[in-house]
Amino acid sequence: MMATIGVLAGDGVGPEVTREAVRALRAVAEQWGHAFDFREGLIGGAAIDATGSPFPDETCALVAECDAVFLGAVGGPQWSNPAASVRPEQGLLALRGAMGTFANLRPVRARKSLLDATPLKPSVLAGTDIMFVRELTGGIYFGAKRVEHGGTDGERAVDECAYTTPEIERVARVAGAIAASRGGRVTSVDKANVLETSRLWRRTVTRVMRDEFPALTLEHAYVDSFAMQLIRTPSAFDVVVTENLFGDILTDEAAVLAGSLGLLPSASLGATSVDGRSRGLYEPVHGSAPDIAGRGIANPVGALLSAAMLLRHSLGLEEEACAVEAAVDNALDAGWRTPDLPAAGRAACTTGEFGDAVVLRAFTPAR
Repeated sequence: MMATIGVLAGDGVGPEVTREAVRALRAVAEQWGHAFDFREGLIGGAAIDATGSPFPDETCALVAECDAVFLGAVGGPQWSNPAASVRPEQGLLALRGAMGTFANLRPVRARKSLLDATPLKPSVLAGTDIMFVRELTGGIYFGAKRVEHGGTDGERAVDECAYTTPEIERVARVAGAIAASRGGRVTSVDKANVLETSRLWRRTVTRVMRDEFPALTLEHAYVDSFAMQLIRTPSAFDVVVTENLFGDILTDEAAVLAGSLGLLPSASLGATSVDGRSRGLYEPVHGSAPDIAGRGIANPVGALLSAAMLLRHSLGLEEEACAVEAAVDNALDAGWRTPDLPAAGRAACTTGEFGDAVVLRAFTPAR
């Protein structure tokens, strides 16, 4: 297979974990005889410093030519002023918009070898394997924003949250298709007792599941109650679909189930083609972690598993994706740990050493 992969390392630990993900993809290409063309671009704070824009025209043009894009992270303290007119996060939102990636997939699995990495009891975590499907290009993050000045009450800020029926339908279909290949259960999370957008969300998800996925089991949950149940009984959930803001918060909460934010991958997908593939954006969910940037201790697991998702969803390479995931599991089972995880009988390793444990030990020379 020939494929063009955009590489946007970004800020903070982004370049460090991206390096390990690209190493794994190169190893896959060598072992299975694929031809991957990696093209690098700027985004976020690094792009602001170099060009004045968090998503330069050159990066936008690069992305348009790629079959998939891998992103490290954006942001850092030097660009953290929320009142600034140009911020790194604007680059991420612009990238998602340019790629039309409306569905964000975030798998969360409790591994036996990492049960000691969480504050929860092993009996609570046992069997936890959740796929979050988060709507990514609508809702309050993309709504109109304004600040009104003056008067005796000071400022008034407004962030609009809006959803349309088609926006909800398409992400519900993604969740339904994934649930049909897994446990057959969908939990739709909203706040329909308060928000009009959530009432539309609930009506639409109910209709899509009833008409298009009648074999699935659908349940609805209010976001506040679900946030509690996610920690109390995480194994009760299979596929969870929710809107942008709720999904952002809940998936970070879910990191405690896996043991570390550094372990979680993500895929942001656009429309699916007739061959079942989606042009997508892949990134670990941990952010730029500026406090440890440059120290070589960032956990690359989320990045490596994001690379596996890239192979699966955008390139249709299931065997190769499974091989990367198995290599990561084997490294963790063998006790390889970066400092964010509890020791497992050996000294904490560096980012590159964990990458070695995956790439050098798991992949044989080219056939």
